[in-house]
Amino acid sequence: MWTPIAEEAERAARVLHPDGHAMPRPAQRRTLTIANQKGGVGKTTSAVNLAAGLTSYGMRVLVIDLDPQGNASTALGVEHTSGTPSVYECLLGEIALTDAAVPSTQSPDLICVPATIDLAGAEIELVSMVAREQRLKQALAPQVLDQLDVDYVLVDCPPSLGLLTVNALVAASEVLIPIQCEYYALEGLGQLLSNIELVRAHLNRQLHVSTILLTMYDGRTKLADQVTNEVRKHFGDRVLRTVIPRSVKVSEAPGFGQTVLAYDPGSRGAMSYMDAAREMVVAQYEAESGR
Repeated sequence: MWTPIAEEAERAARVLHPDGHAMPRPAQRRTLTIANQKGGVGKTTSAVNLAAGLTSYGMRVLVIDLDPQGNASTALGVEHTSGTPSVYECLLGEIALTDAAVPSTQSPDLICVPATIDLAGAEIELVSMVAREQRLKQALAPQVLDQLDVDYVLVDCPPSLGLLTVNALVAASEVLIPIQCEYYALEGLGQLLSNIELVRAHLNRQLHVSTILLTMYDGRTKLADQVTNEVRKHFGDRVLRTVIPRSVKVSEAPGFGQTVLAYDPGSRGAMSYMDAAREMVVAQYEAESGR
């Protein structure tokens, strides 16, 4: 008999022994920008933990840290002190993306292009450049990604709608929006969707919101369920079934230079991100196989 305890045990085994749960690599590479101009909604946390979850299913993943704070680089155990080859030099065209891409300490299949504090000045420097909105797209040329042999590219954006975020939206075909299950969750979302539509209309016809991930869910509150229902009503099947709970372990992990899957693989947070990653992989597999 399949009980809730047996299900939890199976999920924990999947996190602890990922090699036994590998899935076929996709035929088409996916590039997703993880965006929300609100801070503290779980953008970086979701970027690094989804990336780690995807690698656990046999994918090769590239994380582009486009936030000057460099939190994604920290969580993936990647050096990002000033002077380190980073996404900043890639945007300026000084180095190739392959020169800045380094494997995470947690998996050779999890690759990161780090962000250094130098990126803080990039918004100003890019203003005067030719094709300033296209700089990241040029750096992420198909032949470069073929060379890195990656299945997924996840771009972690800063909490703003500035030129760095526009670059991320132009470079990707999909947008993943993390939405926290709290009172102000939908505030400002309209502006983000308007900006995505503007980029789609003028700079990137392929861009679309493909995935919504609900984060910071607290099952003890009615509000969390209200927000969840509201988001599902508005976005339908673009909302992943998996909801990421509030978790101390998820918050602690970056302090140790790790994703939560490496820090505490048996925790609820780690299992939830594994489930979300699996949803993404299965959805693509079914789409490609015509199911």
